[in-house]
Amino acid sequence: MSIALNSPMEDISVTRIDSFTVYASSYQMNYLPSANTGAVLIGKTQYDGLGSIKSTAYFQITFESFIHSLPTGAQFESANIYFKPTAEKYYYGDTTQNQTFYIHKLSQTLTTENILGDIDNYKAPFYVSGPTIFNYKKFNYENTPIGNGTFKPFVNSVDSFSIDLDYNFGKDLFDKIVSNEYEVSTNDAFQEYLKGIVVVPDENNTAILGLNDTVYININYSYVGSDGFKVYDKKVLSTATVSYRYNNIEYDRTGTLFATLNETNNVLPAQATNNNLYVQSGTGLATKISIPSLNQFMENENIGINKAELIIETESVNYGKFPVPTSLMLMVLNKNGIPTSYVPSPFSNAAQQVNFIKGTEFGEPGKYVFNLIDYVKYVNTNRYLDTELLITTSSSSLYNSVNTFKIATENGKPKIKLNIVYTKFK
Repeated sequence: MSIALNSPMEDISVTRIDSFTVYASSYQMNYLPSANTGAVLIGKTQYDGLGSIKSTAYFQITFESFIHSLPTGAQFESANIYFKPTAEKYYYGDTTQNQTFYIHKLSQTLTTENILGDIDNYKAPFYVSGPTIFNYKKFNYENTPIGNGTFKPFVNSVDSFSIDLDYNFGKDLFDKIVSNEYEVSTNDAFQEYLKGIVVVPDENNTAILGLNDTVYININYSYVGSDGFKVYDKKVLSTATVSYRYNNIEYDRTGTLFATLNETNNVLPAQATNNNLYVQSGTGLATKISIPSLNQFMENENIGINKAELIIETESVNYGKFPVPTSLMLMVLNKNGIPTSYVPSPFSNAAQQVNFIKGTEFGEPGKYVFNLIDYVKYVNTNRYLDTELLITTSSSSLYNSVNTFKIATENGKPKIKLNIVYTKFK
């Protein structure tokens, strides 16, 4: 059999369909790993329609070297904590305003959690692979800060900044170094003495900053050199193992249409939010979709799928203080509503991550376009039967950013469309 544009045969035709009904709802993800993401997120900001997002950074501190040999006559000068932005100089929110950070000592040891060992481990999403610290976790810290700083981020020009720490905190640590006391002799002993540091944003902050997850504390001292001149030097501490560097990300949706959406009540129909739907990194806010008529359509034995695209349009833009996520992915939810896998790229086992396509000057909106041929072809097999799809940000940014976008609407309905081109054999 051959097919040509001028073929007189009428037993075969190529058809396009875009009338599938897509049902959407808001979905709150749970158990988002927040340790070892490559960035510490610190700050607070407001997003219209969703309320506030706040990120607090926790980490253990250790000496770069436990060999303590300070010069004779060394005198303590000061202590400070030192931060560098991520390579991308990530930020989210209004950075033109002053931001304030508070530095506190932890009073509780940081510990990981292993939900895979629980009796309910079947509830664990596929992206949890072992013990970690999740984004909802909080640990106790001392009420009185050991330092604070107020500054303007200048994210495009500043390559680092530091905050002075309490004199007594630094002096006590310096004296222990000079005396080679037990508390500064090994990492285990030091973790008992200083369980860690938490950096808390002020409630009036307007931006969340992404900082390099290697943070330094300098114990600065001076001594008189052999030439009689004063010499300044420092003993350096830095963040310990990456398993204990994590972000506690909180959201407050009070007064919004999403106030009742949380980890316990994790699904909210689109009708309950006036068809306002969002995807937000960090907090785990996602959009769940189902296409029930797709199963029936794929039961036709006389069709062959040529192309399948899921198109998601957005009202947001990829610049300014609230940029959209650079890319999205689709997770697959089982019949119990648990993410069990992802939609792969065609002819691949890797997760399909699609980049944002910006709008045009002629009014065409920004969008994300997924190739759904894998999902469509196998929707009635054990691979995808009785599943739904979850629109989330791509895997890396899901854990180390808070970028947000709103799905566009048309005639009061979300602009999420499935287009299929198929060959029909009559």
